Amino acid sequence: MIFLELFWSFLKIGLFTFGGGAAMVALIQNEVTVHHHWLTTQEYTDILAVSQMTPGPIGINTATYTGYTAVLNAGYSPLLAVAGSLLASLAVILLPVVLMILAVRFLQRYRDNRYVGSVLTMLRLVVVGVIAAAALQLATAESFGTPAFSLHFIASLVIFVAVLVLSLMKKNPIWLMLGAGVAGLLLYGLT
Repeated sequence: MIFLELFWSFLKIGLFTFGGGAAMVALIQNEVTVHHHWLTTQEYTDILAVSQMTPGPIGINTATYTGYTAVLNAGYSPLLAVAGSLLASLAVILLPVVLMILAVRFLQRYRDNRYVGSVLTMLRLVVVGVIAAAALQLATAESFGTPAFSLHFIASLVIFVAVLVLSLMKKNPIWLMLGAGVAGLLLYGLT
């Protein structure tokens, strides 16, 4: 049954994701588009875009939207799809909350231990790698277009580079998303 599979998948994602919501992106994508085929890559990319634009943590937002869409795509009613979104959201935070409570107690007790500091240093490096891998996995033909259709590809590349440069300049991400949305509407919505 999809509800049990949804709960188990997001429970695993919540347990094995280090580095927060951005690090979850690749794991969620693998579970829902490759392993279970609940969503297409395009649907997942759209869900990810909406998850980034809405308030709240990206991992929980993505789990919520993915749970809803996966249950709806499986042929269930919108009411059961809401139950799927709640189930995925609960599953993705359940074990991390328990582990965080235990970790905080441990770190408060052993915060000055050099071995604990060494482990945390290495975990930070792993998190950067996982987030970079997630970003590279999203650079697909669905997101950028292909060089064969040059206008779409070039426009996507220009928007991507502009947002990247402006992000590195510490510009407000809300304005960057709104600007990219307007650019997308003007470039793709009107053609």
